[in-house]
Amino acid sequence: MADITDTQAWSAIEHARKKATELGTKMDIAIVDAGANLKGFLRMDDAWIGSIDISIKKARIARFFNMNTGEIGKLSQPGGPLYNIEHSNGGLISFPGGVPLKNSKGEIVGAIGVSGSSVENDHAVAAAGATALS
Repeated sequence: MADITDTQAWSAIEHARKKATELGTKMDIAIVDAGANLKGFLRMDDAWIGSIDISIKKARIARFFNMNTGEIGKLSQPGGPLYNIEHSNGGLISFPGGVPLKNSKGEIVGAIGVSGSSVENDHAVAAAGATALS
């Protein structure tokens, strides 16, 4: 199984941190490896402490299901095919900010999770982090 390297993890964090700075936000940024284990983490100065756990959960969920957490959120609405999924796996975060990470071969090697601002900003920052590996 392909896995994210520590160099790739820190590169993704740096890309995400740069985007957060451009947006004027303070973020918690988590990277998990292919097994959904924490590989790297950054809490930007003054980022919300309450977002630490959320960022890690977003990263893990993006890896568990190999899709953006915002997509899981869409599918988990009442009447949707994944309705109530957020109650599985010890509690899922099903709103934007988690993105799978793919290597240059297109293999999923981990995921990034970001929390600390609006869901739109969380997703933009996570997506920027994901570009580090492409």
